[in-house]
Parts: sequence; C-alpha cells; structure tokens
Amino acid sequence: GGGGGGSEIMNKLYIGNLSSSVTLADIQQLFGERKLAVGQVLLKSGYAFVDCPDENAAIRVIEALSGKVELHGKVIEVDYSVPKKQRSRKIQIRNIPPHLQWEVLDGLLAQHGTVENVEQVNTDSETAVVNVTYETKEHAKTAIEKLNGHQFETYALKISYIPDQEATQAPAHRPRRGPAVRPTRDHGSSAGTSASHKLLDVPLRILVPTQFVGAIIGKEGLTIKSVTQQTQSKVDIHRKENAGAAEKPITIHSSAGGCTAACQMILEIMRKEAQDTKFTEEIPLKILAHDSFVGRLIGKEGRNLKKIEQETGTKITISSLHDLTLYNPERTITVKGSVEACSKAQAEIMKKLREAYENDLAAMNQQANLIPGLNLNALGIFSSGMPVLPSTGRTRGMVGSYNPFMSQLCYPGALYSTAAVGAMAQPYTALEQEVVHLFIPTQAVGAIIGKKGQQIKQLSRFAGASIKIAPAEGPEVSERMVIITGSPEAQFKAQGRIYGKLKEENFFNPKEEVKLEANIKVPSSAAGRVIGKGGKTVNELQNITSAEVIVPRDQTPDSNDEVIVKIVGHFFASQTAQRKIREIVQQVKQQTQKPQARGPSPQRSK
Repeated sequence: GGGGGGSEIMNKLYIGNLSSSVTLADIQQLFGERKLAVGQVLLKSGYAFVDCPDENAAIRVIEALSGKVELHGKVIEVDYSVPKKQRSRKIQIRNIPPHLQWEVLDGLLAQHGTVENVEQVNTDSETAVVNVTYETKEHAKTAIEKLNGHQFETYALKISYIPDQEATQAPAHRPRRGPAVRPTRDHGSSAGTSASHKLLDVPLRILVPTQFVGAIIGKEGLTIKSVTQQTQSKVDIHRKENAGAAEKPITIHSSAGGCTAACQMILEIMRKEAQDTKFTEEIPLKILAHDSFVGRLIGKEGRNLKKIEQETGTKITISSLHDLTLYNPERTITVKGSVEACSKAQAEIMKKLREAYENDLAAMNQQANLIPGLNLNALGIFSSGMPVLPSTGRTRGMVGSYNPFMSQLCYPGALYSTAAVGAMAQPYTALEQEVVHLFIPTQAVGAIIGKKGQQIKQLSRFAGASIKIAPAEGPEVSERMVIITGSPEAQFKAQGRIYGKLKEENFFNPKEEVKLEANIKVPSSAAGRVIGKGGKTVNELQNITSAEVIVPRDQTPDSNDEVIVKIVGHFFASQTAQRKIREIVQQVKQQTQKPQARGPSPQRSK
C-alpha cells in the first residue's frame, strides 16, 4: 500500500485469545473461507501473527474477524501487531458512521487531548477509518480507553494503536509538525460545497466562547446541520485550534446573505444557551478580520466604524493584537447590541471587508504576472477552508483553516489557485536559488531565533530556505540582517513568516503595517535597466508595488560585479518589487546571451 515507510508495518496483525488446540491449517482455512488475503502466519501458543498484503487488507481482516469469530470455542481478537515501544501517539479509529460530520468527530477526538493530525484511510468498507496522531502518548492512551466502543447511533467505534515509528527515535529528532491538518470528505458533508463554490468568496470568520460550541453543533451535529441547510452555507467549527483557549474560531462560507443568516442563527443559539445555563455575561458577536483590511474598515479617524455604529445601534471595538500566534494574523472586531442589530452591523462590516479584499485582488490581478513562479496554492495561503494542497500519500487534501503565515495577504491566495497557477508555474526552474538580505529590528532577533534556535529551524524547514542571522556590525545597531537563500517560493514563505512574526510580537504598532528593508544584488550591467531612462523604471516600480526601490548611485560593484538594490515596503509590496526586479535582470541576462530572443516570457534562466 502507499504511504511510504509506515505502510508495511500497518499490515502485521496479532491474533489473540486462541485456544491451544488451534492449528496453522485452522487459521488458513478461516481466512480462505472468508476470502481474506493473508501472507505468512506465525503460530505461537495462544496467539499468532499474520502478514497481510497491505493496510486495506489488514483493516478488512480486523473488521471481519475481531470479536466476531469462534475458533475451538474461543472468540478470537485481531488487532495490529504494535511493539510496546511503538505504542505511542498514533491510533486508528474504525467503524465511523459514513455520514458523520467531521466537526462531530473532531469534537470527540479533542475531548481527550490535542490532535496533531487526522488522515482518512481509503477503505472498501462503508464505514470510515481515520488514523489520528495525538500530541502526546498520554492523550492517545486516554482516547483509546475512552473512545473504544463509543456509540454513534448503531455504530460502535473500534480503536487500535498503530505503529508510531517516531516513538522509537530519540525525542530530539521528532519533526515538529505544522498546524493540524483536517481531512476533507469527498462527498461534501455540509450544504453549499458544490463545485461552483467560488474560491473568491470572503468567508465570514467569527469567534465563539468554547462552552457554547457544543450547543452550536447540537446532538449528533443536528443543530449545525440545520444552520447549514437553512442558510445554504458551509460552516467549519475549528474545535481543535488553540487547545484550551476560551474561544474557538468558526468559518462560514456562503453568499453575503447566507453568511449573515448563518451568523445570526449561531448568535441566537448562543444567547438561548446562555439563558438556559444562567450565563450572565453579555455575548457579543466577535468577527475575525485580516489585519490588512481592518484599517480600511475603521476608516479615516474612525469614520466608517462610527457610521456603522450609528446606523445599526451597536457598539463596536477592535482588538489591538497582543495575543497573536504565528498562525493567526487576524484582529477581533467585537460588536455589542441586540441579535438583529449585531446582524445588521455584521453585514455592513463584511461589506467593507469585501470591498477592501476586492480592491486588493484587483491590484494583485494586475500584478499576477509579476510573480511568475509562485504557486500560492502550494503554500496553503487560503483562509477559506477549501482544500488547497494536493493529496500526498493517504491524506485526503489538507485544508488551510488558517493562513500559516500571511500577514498582509489575506484571501487572495485564491487568485493564484487553479487556472492562474497553471499559467504561472512554468517560468521558474526549481534550481534558482536567490539570496535576499532582510533587515529586522535588533530586539526582534530573539523572537525569530526562538528557544535553542527552534523558531528559526522550524521557519527554515517550513519555507525550504536557508535562513541565517548575520552577526551585529557593532554594539549599538538598531537592525540586524537576515540572510535568506532559496527559491522564489521559499523566499516568499520565509519572508512572509518573518513579517508575520514581527507583527504578532508587536515589534510594530498594531495600527501600522510592518515595513522592512530587503536588499537584493543585481549585476552592475542590469542596474541601469532597473533605474530606467531618467529613473522612469524605478518610479514605475514604486507606483505599481507601493514599495520604495532605491539603487544607490555610487556603488563599487563587488567581486561578482554585482550592486545592491534596496526595497522598503510591507510584505506584498516588497515581494512584488523583488519579483519585478529579478525579471528585469533575467531579461538583461537573456539579451546579453542572445540579443534576438525577446519572447513574451523572458524569465527562464540558463
């Protein structure tokens, strides 16, 4: 079976509770009668080991035989053969009702610990099977004890340990996982997930108190199902995000009207639950919005916000983000008022956010051709909860429930997905390593490096780039240079995360965009082209990208005959300018190699 290293271990089974009189022939006959594939059988006294061709065959055997078949008067047990050392954080859950909503399963798994990963296994059985990795082996152990036999309608869950090979390694080698990924069902388990679902919808994200999540989902997921059906929306409740937090994010995908209707229903459910549970505090509506749009929502001197407050009779406040994590570039907009008033305000707020988003998109559309090799799709840059990554091994496409690092660029990830990616992914060769010097405030160095270098290691693994911090030039310097080496995509990811980190850790005022200086080197022969006749090109660059681009005049080219170009701007502006400048350099290179080749896409390097 697929899935690389782990799979051949997933097909060894243990058969227990065997009568001492059972023979090899009995076991082979048992498998034969039921047309179950079996390889080698090793019979011991009272138990046996069998090899199956693959994980699917193993699941079939467990489901067909365990607890269901008597041999010589004893009911046999069949399970994965997992050495004690490898019984750690990984478990398999079988016999999941085929129509069960993921939210319900997630909720159940999260009750017993922090879930790092869930993968759905493609099986032939009607019921679903998932492999779950918990953060610690204690969590996995509790889950096995508590969930084995857990009843959903007529289905009882069956749970086993599966081999966790990392458990046998020294803990230091265990790769840190990124944010937990969630499986997506092929048959949409919620309304409104048809293929026509435009990726450019700006989903509505709200925060709800954790104690109301149960009421929103309802018994067996019925309440949330009724919300999605009545409002024609798809609702994702991110229960396992920010484990232990007092609030959980919910993402609603629908038309503008659908989002408002679903949001109003959820607010009503929470307020009713609050009454029923004698919860006395007011329950405001909390909307999450990408930081890059919030300024435009507030308006000059707060005008837009005041207008919405006056027209809807609500009180609106916006968080200054002190508590952001790496995965969360969002601010919280808190709306207080009656359900109807909050709902009206929500519609107005989202209208403003959508406008900001559409303007950014229009700006990016003009720039789409500026970032030729960048497949944003592969970065999981959506906040939209759509499947964004190609399936690898057995994981059914992952869902970016959060943009892992975007601080400026919100949903426009959608821009590059699908058609655009195809057109854009050609020009760059994977071998093209670029070097960028990014300058960060000296006091932020610790946050980027992290405890024992954890952050910077994780960042470099995430981005696929080499990231080094140059030694300080002197005792009093206000900035330090980060040297990033990698492909265009790695540059985008690494720089994006660094910008995001500086924002979250409040090295910049919450109201201002993070602007950094990046330096790139260009052949001195191309510097004139970057500047253009009478500075024309450099001015155009600044206008298109809204970054400052400076080519210092009297530079002595270095030993590689290169000079520095300085780019100052917020993340997206800087990225666009970097791409644009690299493109000019490529054109110059190609013209000097063979002057006649001036095709429409002169990006490929030799």
